[in-house]
Amino acid sequence: MDAVYLPTRRGLAALVLAGAGMFVAGPFAGAKAQSRMLDVPRAAGTVGERYDGFAAARGAASSDVAALVAGVNGERRAVYAQRAQSDNVSIDAVGRIYALEIMKSAPPKTWFLSESGQWTQK
Repeated sequence: MDAVYLPTRRGLAALVLAGAGMFVAGPFAGAKAQSRMLDVPRAAGTVGERYDGFAAARGAASSDVAALVAGVNGERRAVYAQRAQSDNVSIDAVGRIYALEIMKSAPPKTWFLSESGQWTQK
């Protein structure tokens, strides 16, 4: 099993501040643009957002929706990996910070999956 990096409070605060600045411009722009492609299936309730910064199909999603989610998640993973490497933190830590921004910018009625496995709607 891989070791899990848990940043110190100071490290986490630095990551949050660095992450906040990166949302204005930077590598998230591409992932954010692809996330906009999810707006229609999110509004329909067939796609939701997870606590870890990745999208998830809800219920019996069509193959087109599943492919869209996989493509968006691939783009997000690449962005998170790049940021994780540059900040020397885990991809999971970066994804969780991005998840907060995704939640803020997601359209109304978007579904969110918590770490406990419960879906709630914005």
